[in-house]
Amino acid sequence: MDDQLSITIIQSILHWEDPEANRRLFSEKIKNISAITDLIILPEMFTTGFSMNAEMLAEEKAGATLLWMQNMAKESNSAITGSVIVKDSGHFYNRLYFVYPNGEYQKYDKKHTFTLAGEHKTYTAGKHKIIVDYKGWKICPLICYDLRFPVWARNLDDYDLLIYVANWPKKRVAAWDALLKARAIENMSYCVGVNRVGLDGIGHEYTGHTAVYDVLGELISTSKWNQEFIETVRLSKEQLLSNREHLQFLNDRDSFNLT
Repeated sequence: MDDQLSITIIQSILHWEDPEANRRLFSEKIKNISAITDLIILPEMFTTGFSMNAEMLAEEKAGATLLWMQNMAKESNSAITGSVIVKDSGHFYNRLYFVYPNGEYQKYDKKHTFTLAGEHKTYTAGKHKIIVDYKGWKICPLICYDLRFPVWARNLDDYDLLIYVANWPKKRVAAWDALLKARAIENMSYCVGVNRVGLDGIGHEYTGHTAVYDVLGELISTSKWNQEFIETVRLSKEQLLSNREHLQFLNDRDSFNLT
């Protein structure tokens, strides 16, 4: 088990509905990461922006972006995660891939589709969470609107790191800030939210607020607003376990089953 896990958060503009341009964009950003890192985290729908134009943009389940992620993971010797538009068995999904340095991967389909934007009319909701085992860390990756639903994120698996990849707009960014911090505190887990910046193709503005919180809800990243940035943050398993052992809040969590 590795005590330290280095994660790199990338807050970026996105080229609207242009996968090739976005893959080039993130190729350059990943190559410019100066620190040694274990995990690179990209935003939600990082090749297209938050688009409902799935018929035109969807990739097959072993499409160009997954292949790109596998190549970048191998080249950087780091895991990479982020979500893309995928067509699988006749359905469209907002699908997160967690790609290991050796090219193997796990996938998570967004559970809570964003009804305000009509996402539920285009994309099929996922039904299952995943817990990723990586370098002795248990990681729970989720997507954007999932952040508003604490039961879905509840730490029943003793995961160590909760990740949200997002396209979360400026007008509701106060909720983003509050809920990321709350998810860290209530689950006694590191919590990371990676958001985008800039304008999308339908006029929505994004101001980032990408952030990393520790198990006590303390902000441990620099979290720049309104600009692109790359930052590598080191997480400590010893600190996490020490706080859990001392406070033991998870021992008092409620038991329940999702139906």
